[in-house]
Amino acid sequence: MNYKMIARFMSRILLMEAAFMLPALIISAVDGVGDAVFGFVCGILITLAVSAVMGLVSRNAQLKFYAREGLICVGLSWIVLSIMGCLPFVISGEIPFFIDALFETVSGFTTTGASILPEVEKLSRGILYWRSFTHWVGGMGVLVFLLAFSPGGEKGIGFTMHLLRAESPGPDIGKLVPHIKDTAKILYILYVIITLLNILFLVLGKMPFFEAICTAFGAAGTGGFGIKNDSMASYSPYIQNVCTVFMLLFGVNFSCYYLVMLRHFKSVIKDEEIRMYFGIVLVSIILISLNIRGLYPTLEETIRHAAFQVSSIITTTGFATTDFDLWPSFSKAIILCLMVVGACAGSTGGGLKCGRALLILKSLRRNIHQALRPNQVQVVRNNGRRVDERVLRNADAYLAAYVVIIIASFIIVSLDGFSITTNFSAVLSCFNNIGPGLDAVGPTCNFSIYSVLSKLVLIADMLAGRLEIFPILVLFSKSSWKPR
Repeated sequence: MNYKMIARFMSRILLMEAAFMLPALIISAVDGVGDAVFGFVCGILITLAVSAVMGLVSRNAQLKFYAREGLICVGLSWIVLSIMGCLPFVISGEIPFFIDALFETVSGFTTTGASILPEVEKLSRGILYWRSFTHWVGGMGVLVFLLAFSPGGEKGIGFTMHLLRAESPGPDIGKLVPHIKDTAKILYILYVIITLLNILFLVLGKMPFFEAICTAFGAAGTGGFGIKNDSMASYSPYIQNVCTVFMLLFGVNFSCYYLVMLRHFKSVIKDEEIRMYFGIVLVSIILISLNIRGLYPTLEETIRHAAFQVSSIITTTGFATTDFDLWPSFSKAIILCLMVVGACAGSTGGGLKCGRALLILKSLRRNIHQALRPNQVQVVRNNGRRVDERVLRNADAYLAAYVVIIIASFIIVSLDGFSITTNFSAVLSCFNNIGPGLDAVGPTCNFSIYSVLSKLVLIADMLAGRLEIFPILVLFSKSSWKPR
């Protein structure tokens, strides 16, 4: 185990996190909020101190990096980032309890959007900015940012693929261009461009600039932290429709945008995952609109709310324009299913992913055919290409771990004594990085009702869901820490 190399990367990541806190510090200073300024100054100094210690420890690190180090580095980095990132909340006194602040920060970085705050509008602007910005940087991935924009880089040691593979969402990660660093840079440039377009369209709808930035951060990272107590309900239909469109766009595999730039339109149109993604969205909107038609005065409002919530839930964003917990059971059942399916692989969305669900369904169909014709060779193809058996095994292993973790989490959280709907939707929401659940954790409620134990379980669920389970699981494996 190359501990020094892991410490070296964590040192860089913490240095980057300290830099990320500076805009929030400036906003707090301009607004004259002394407690928030003190919180960010202390948070930055502590983060820099820890980064410096790790930098000293990792001097003369051997430039060897393997898959095991990649998984551990990603898992540890996100935990340390969250601990350091919650310091401004605690020190400023705006979220005084550490576990609550950690829950909010993990929810931000993992783009979950589940909150313990009953009145978010009481937060200062600097704290609100930092809270929303964690969505944006966590959406594409903190280590992906480091790979894309760090000067130089460890060329030739093979660490980039291991980090990108461990942090990027989806059943497999491929290269858009020959060099992984360039792939990471392309992904982030596309991410920035679409975020800026989102801000522009929101401002054109007369949304205040600060609110447009925070809202775009939430939509881009598919996080869903609102800066108003009613999330998006009080905004105009235009702004709600803009968010609907951009949430769907951020739920698309970013490699498709690269193909569009290269004018490979046919490849995008024929992509099976894209077809599945938009097919599920369209069918869900139609079914929910028919089911909730009597709840709203006009057809336009019915379709708008249905489209917004379908877009918000399948992309795991978690914004809300209405209390969908009041919808009929049929619509809520569809919402729960969308929580599980999630967005496309290679997007900023969470959930099982359409790509992985597609592979699992194709693998199931192959197994049925093999049971009927044992001597016939069956292969699984995606977009006309044969899928590697390793990818299929990983998808099956992910599904098994997914089910086991959700069941275990559901049992532990149920110790708090809330309804089955509340507890199950809370676990499903946190693990799939959705945000709101149903019943007592619905879109008009929050997660402050849970005990410290349940909050810690849900924090672990958020991290495991965002990092595709295995980077967190390997931290608890003895073999991960044994020397080679």
